[in-house]
Amino acid sequence: MPTVKRDEIDITYEVSGSGPPIVLTHSFLCSGDMWTHQVPALAQRYQVINVDNRGHGRSGPSAKPFTLYDMVADVMTVLDEVGVARAVWVGLSIGGMLSMRAALVVPERVRALVLADTDAGRETPWKHLKYRVLGWMLRTLGPAPVVPQVTAIMFGRTTRRRQPGLVAEYGRRFAGVHVPSVSAGIGALVGRDDVLPRLRQVGVPTLVIVGAEDRPLPVKLSRSIADAIPNAELVVLDGAGHLSALEQPAAFNKALLGFLARVHGSPSVVETAPPREPRRGSQDATR
Repeated sequence: MPTVKRDEIDITYEVSGSGPPIVLTHSFLCSGDMWTHQVPALAQRYQVINVDNRGHGRSGPSAKPFTLYDMVADVMTVLDEVGVARAVWVGLSIGGMLSMRAALVVPERVRALVLADTDAGRETPWKHLKYRVLGWMLRTLGPAPVVPQVTAIMFGRTTRRRQPGLVAEYGRRFAGVHVPSVSAGIGALVGRDDVLPRLRQVGVPTLVIVGAEDRPLPVKLSRSIADAIPNAELVVLDGAGHLSALEQPAAFNKALLGFLARVHGSPSVVETAPPREPRRGSQDATR
């Protein structure tokens, strides 16, 4: 898989299909493999750029502190490398958080938004504490002892009952995470700013998707995002928890592909990025 270096970290991505560009950014503790049901469906009509977030999947580790805005810059570096000036940003959980910020700080790079199982506000004090405890447990005990707790959070009750194989597979994946990178990612999550009051500035078509059984980021948070962004659509998926794209892929894809058809109509012109100037070190996104 191709990689591009930013901030001394190798960011890995995969490009599939051709047509109007779609960039996928996954959930915390997952990788681009999370989109296994979406990539083949999208690639029939679109150019799909599937990014492994820093410290996740096949991208390089990221033990030093970083922010969601650093993650925005990572994705923009990938888009520059691929030659894409403007794309639909599809993000789930932390991927949705960085996608919202992209629409605010680099709106010229965002054609539309799909925000799944995410939050526009700051972390609550209670969740802040829970994340800190999780980080301590990971550093002290390693990932394996917390896997049952994590899978119970990430998957809805319907999925845990009906798809035990999927839950077990992701339990094994969670057990293999790079602990220093996860700790840095927790810092990005708990230290995030509140962008909800700014979402009225978003001027692109937006679809908000959320699992009805999402425990960590429940439906009310997605509804607040849809209410804040002008003319945003909200779709609630029955039988899905936090990883809705994995848990209810058919329903997720129906909402996603229908939205993209309304945004693009018949794909024709692909927007490409202008020739890149030689890089002089890393360039961060600014607020």
